[in-house]
Amino acid sequence: MRIAIAGYGMEGEASYRYYTARGDEVTILDERETLDRVVPEGAQVILGPDAFSHLEIYDTVIRTPALPPRRLVGAQKIWSATNEFFAQCPAPIIGVTGTKGKGTTSSLITSILRAAGRTVHLVGNIGAPALEVLDSVQPGDIVVYELSSFQLWDIEHSPHVAVVLMIEPDHLNVHANMTEYVTAKANIAKRQTKDDIVIYHPDNHYSADIAGYSIGKKVRYGRLEDGGAYVKDGYFMVYDTPICLTDMLRLAGSFNFENACAAITATYNYTQDSDVIARGLNDFDGLPHRLKFVAKKNGVRYYDDSIATTPGSAIAALKSFEGPRVVILGGESKGVAYDEVVQAAATSGVKIVAIGEVGHTIVALASRMGVYAEYVEGLMDQVVPAANRLAGNEGVVILCPATASFDQYAGYADRGNQFISAVNTL
Repeated sequence: MRIAIAGYGMEGEASYRYYTARGDEVTILDERETLDRVVPEGAQVILGPDAFSHLEIYDTVIRTPALPPRRLVGAQKIWSATNEFFAQCPAPIIGVTGTKGKGTTSSLITSILRAAGRTVHLVGNIGAPALEVLDSVQPGDIVVYELSSFQLWDIEHSPHVAVVLMIEPDHLNVHANMTEYVTAKANIAKRQTKDDIVIYHPDNHYSADIAGYSIGKKVRYGRLEDGGAYVKDGYFMVYDTPICLTDMLRLAGSFNFENACAAITATYNYTQDSDVIARGLNDFDGLPHRLKFVAKKNGVRYYDDSIATTPGSAIAALKSFEGPRVVILGGESKGVAYDEVVQAAATSGVKIVAIGEVGHTIVALASRMGVYAEYVEGLMDQVVPAANRLAGNEGVVILCPATASFDQYAGYADRGNQFISAVNTL
């Protein structure tokens, strides 16, 4: 078959290896003039603005996740690495989506199942590219797949267990609108069978709407009456039975109790052993750039939550602490409003260091709402000293930008790493 890889990033690399190994004739297409990844020797490559001009000559076009299907005009068949993995995977899949918390919840599910002695493959944005591990997956294994709206956009299968975390506006610089974003997410449940399970957020109406598409069993986590895990009196509970103390969870932020409840609910059909679940929770100490403690300097604690790329996740971060706080907000816009996060700062008495493309908008909102905010030009080597000055000799400084990072950084990890470096040089 003639295969086109449309967009050549990490997943594109994996797709190229997969389809060439299968014996297909593969061409790499990318609208950029230069690629930031090494192209295999001898590969057929078409670059530049007209790279997608003649898609009709290929039997199948493999879409990179962030590339909208509507951009691939003329393609005979649009496919993706996610679609291929679901079509070929011999093991049950637990899929996790939501706006924030996907990586943490997927990792907690994986940790619990591994504590139970299962062979688990963690794939998606948080793990290995799915096609890289396909050959090693056995029928008795379990796959945990972190699924973004980009991966779910045109998926033709749904996982056996679908976990739908809280959803808020995000990626509206790529999706046409919020309806398209939620519709993409909904594909995680739309093709479930009556033997499948959808686990959804207890209070988020987007999550509930998505669960409504499933014909399988529906379970809300955080609710006793639904059979999901919930928190009561300092314990994680299921069916009014204590599982373990919430202290077994080694993650900052009360919002991580929700992620843990989702993970326990998703794994409860595989293990009901309280000791195993407790060990699985405790074995996981968090992912980089997810509200991670960096250092304490002159009485001030610094936390890196660079992954907080939406207003809701930034609000959750600043509400995770009490007392004097300084938050670093701003970066590249994702097409959402920032009123709520600035209002949360106002309500909590939080000071703001505003940065990047959105920083001036943040300062203007803060001025109207009576919040102290100052704009800082430059990178973290200038931003962190400014936050340090505002913090004085007590409290917390949190990098929770509520935005994307690409206006100044290579990605959220680069932004977080620069923050860590700047803190450590104070």
